[in-house]
Amino acid sequence: MKAGVVHAKEDIRYEDIKTPVPEEGQVLIKVKYTGICGSDVPRVNGDACHFFPNVLGHEFSGTVVQVGENVTTVSKGDRVAGVPLVPCMECEDCQKGDYSLCKHYSFIGSREFGSFAEYVVVPEKNAVPFEDCVSFEQGAFFEPATVALHGLWRVPYEGGKTVAILGGGTIGMFLMQWAKVFGAREAVVFDIAEERLELGKRLGATAGINTLDENFMAKAMELTGGRGFDYVFETAGNTITMKMAFELAANKAHVCFVGTPTKDLSFSVKEWENINRKEFTLTGSWMSYSTPFPGKEWELVAHYFKTGDLKFDDSFIFKKVPLSRIADAFEMYKVPGTVKGKILIDSES
Repeated sequence: MKAGVVHAKEDIRYEDIKTPVPEEGQVLIKVKYTGICGSDVPRVNGDACHFFPNVLGHEFSGTVVQVGENVTTVSKGDRVAGVPLVPCMECEDCQKGDYSLCKHYSFIGSREFGSFAEYVVVPEKNAVPFEDCVSFEQGAFFEPATVALHGLWRVPYEGGKTVAILGGGTIGMFLMQWAKVFGAREAVVFDIAEERLELGKRLGATAGINTLDENFMAKAMELTGGRGFDYVFETAGNTITMKMAFELAANKAHVCFVGTPTKDLSFSVKEWENINRKEFTLTGSWMSYSTPFPGKEWELVAHYFKTGDLKFDDSFIFKKVPLSRIADAFEMYKVPGTVKGKILIDSES
């Protein structure tokens, strides 16, 4: 089969490799689309790849074309989304159902060959079926949509309250929608790009606030009657928005950091004292799994994509690039600001 194989830093090649064969409990998926994740970029353009040669790709959709022995949950012909985490199922965290925290995990598309290829083999539980009314493009967005829902559930979330989403990227847009699905009274997106704020409102946000506006904090507080927000979700991994979260939080609020920071972060005494004075709860969120594996997050993404309550917008996709041009796709990331949205790699073209 053809695959995009990473041989070294800045060296990804479209070439022939052996087509995998499913063993017992595994399925072979003919890949349709794979999204390039932010974590893939330093694995190709930087020094983050675990080994060479390697086949990356973990946000994918496709069709089951072959099943191994004793597979019972999916069948040949099923349209499926790929679940990348392969937990050990034996450690203390796995026994508690905290699969995201497994210390002995494998990961499809980084620690073992992934979906930047025509075919990929996964354990049967790592193939989540979805209905014909759900597109393969949506299927490639299951993983970020589940990351967003897992973040929502990292706090004791209740409907009827106010929610701030910091960062209008893909995960931020999904998290805003989940907040609305589960009853938010106000779900407000904060970003520096007007087009992202407009997208948020198209998808159901009650308001969008541009943080480049010098009066943005006053506008935000006005939306909550001066209280601040009951729930604040930081999805950008940006040092500015991480500090902003502390300012936007109401007394007794819940603040969750979903975004992954890329720079060191420090707080002044006044900034950090918000935790004390407001007595808010701060937590983090990592990946998207719960019991029974892979979790309700994955089941509900399939359900709410089917019902249309979880909306998908074409602007989520920046470009579709054939697998044969995968090297060109990663070149785009070398110019900051070029890629606005998700690049989907099409393994069938």
